[in-house]
Amino acid sequence: MLNFDLTDDQLALRKRAREFAVNHVLPVAWMYDERDEIPLDLLKKAWEAGLMNGDIPKSYDGMGLGLVEAAIVTEEIAAACPGVATSIFDNSLGVEPLLLSENEALRKRYLPEILNNFKLICFATSEPGMGSDVSGIRCQAEKDGDDYILNGAKYWITNGGIADYMTVFATTDPKTKHEGIGAFLVERDWKGVSSGKAIPKLGQRCSNTTALHFENVRVPAENVIAPPGEGFKLAMKTFSRTRPIIGAFAVGAARSAMEWAIDYAKKRKAFGMPISGFQAIQFKLAEMYQKVETARLLVQKSAWEADQGRDPTIAASIAKFYATEAAFETVNDAMQVLGGYGYTTMFPLEKLLRDVRLLMIYEGTSEVQRVIVSGHLLSAYEPAMPSLEKVPMRRKTAVKEAAWRCATCGHVHGGDAPPERCPYCFAAKGAFHKVWPPDRASGD
Repeated sequence: MLNFDLTDDQLALRKRAREFAVNHVLPVAWMYDERDEIPLDLLKKAWEAGLMNGDIPKSYDGMGLGLVEAAIVTEEIAAACPGVATSIFDNSLGVEPLLLSENEALRKRYLPEILNNFKLICFATSEPGMGSDVSGIRCQAEKDGDDYILNGAKYWITNGGIADYMTVFATTDPKTKHEGIGAFLVERDWKGVSSGKAIPKLGQRCSNTTALHFENVRVPAENVIAPPGEGFKLAMKTFSRTRPIIGAFAVGAARSAMEWAIDYAKKRKAFGMPISGFQAIQFKLAEMYQKVETARLLVQKSAWEADQGRDPTIAASIAKFYATEAAFETVNDAMQVLGGYGYTTMFPLEKLLRDVRLLMIYEGTSEVQRVIVSGHLLSAYEPAMPSLEKVPMRRKTAVKEAAWRCATCGHVHGGDAPPERCPYCFAAKGAFHKVWPPDRASGD
């Protein structure tokens, strides 16, 4: 039986995350945005408040929360600042390959450190010449005895300039595409590891984004998260579990934009009345709410699928591209409600608009999500309806006799046998399929 209610524990978690967002994140978000600086103190406060690393299992003394809980927390933080939410959630992104791997010794070594000592871990697949095409990785991992030597660069790495640990995807041979990709856990203080300057961005300035560079970095055998040949699958599994949370970023930002648009519409007067009295504004507000509610349902559905142990790939892709695009539309419409004031830096809409634009790009662009979903539809989706040429259509001419449908133009012919040629498109007799009476009961 379907149940859309949150549990008492989930409601308490949402309340705690919302209070943290309003009391700690919101007051300083614009200051750090103007500075183009990550608020490390806020990240540490989130860690101290139990709003980071919630997905680390109880067997490692973690909270063992699921993706539904992660979506709840992320929505609240993103409602105050999507950039801060990105950097808080990045620990879960960095840890996810470790949780999905078969290297238990590595989990026992690093998870307690991350959980108990405010250690940050980033996720590194993208490179200067490659983003969504993970199979195009060129960062080299050369076998040296039981160890690997890393050489190359990563780009667009969230928390790349501040992370203590790095989940790095590299290949033994770029020519083999996905077959050569492995995953490695790298420590920042190892010889040959460096990060670039913070990349200047349109939005999400409260989130640190840099390049990583590896020069003859020796990765011991025990730090191999996935051996070459297994890394690509691990990256795809990771994305299917983290893309719902990108949708949660979008829901939080869109919700705030909607709430501020409602607040402004009730107070702003034009032509002698609040602008909330005009149908044009009412329709915008209604559509904002529809998009927020729909996006949240898609996000929570995909997160729930992951928590149930199902493959959430398709639901996650749908949630990501719908929620992120809906968020951009919602924030843009909210800015329109505020008019000229919304365009100024004195109000929060311009920052939200800059912040949410990234959501349609990282962790797989909207176009990539459409490729994933369309690929599913064209290869794995199982339709409930019969194919077009076999649709059982009974017409007046076929009440008491057989009916034959032309597979080319759809003409239905009544008679004991199909015509030699279709009278409409002239298709040959072989193009006709018997559609009446149907092979199984039609319910008529």
